[in-house]
Amino acid sequence: MPEKATLERARKAKRSGRSPSTQAGAFVREEIHHVREGKHGAASTKQAIAIGLAKARRAGVKLPPPPRASATTRGPKREGRSAVSSKALSSQARSAARRRSASARRASARKATRTKGPTLRHQAAQRAARTRQRRRRRGAAAAG
Repeated sequence: MPEKATLERARKAKRSGRSPSTQAGAFVREEIHHVREGKHGAASTKQAIAIGLAKARRAGVKLPPPPRASATTRGPKREGRSAVSSKALSSQARSAARRRSASARRASARKATRTKGPTLRHQAAQRAARTRQRRRRRGAAAAG
């Protein structure tokens, strides 16, 4: 059963017009915390995400059905914790993004800006500027 705070976070996302995948993010986040605190493990980052999405579906988030194999929660008890490390989550996000075309990524970003609101948009812009700066510095160091 998802925690009260998670359900509330998902409801808040729904009320403010966020997409189902954003609403499901609350459940995925909860699952990542569960693995990190040792409630159970996960064989891979994808499995941890799949468990979170399954919980979201059960809680009534209107997500498409899973592709085929669904994650269960009995097996992960024996799995490790490294599947939800920052490094693992980051590489999962990058590989997922790489599978999408540039135009698909751009369209997704455009869609996201429509529901963000001024405060979150400002924060995102600041984050993007910092990332650009970091990448420029890294590029300059490699060239020099």
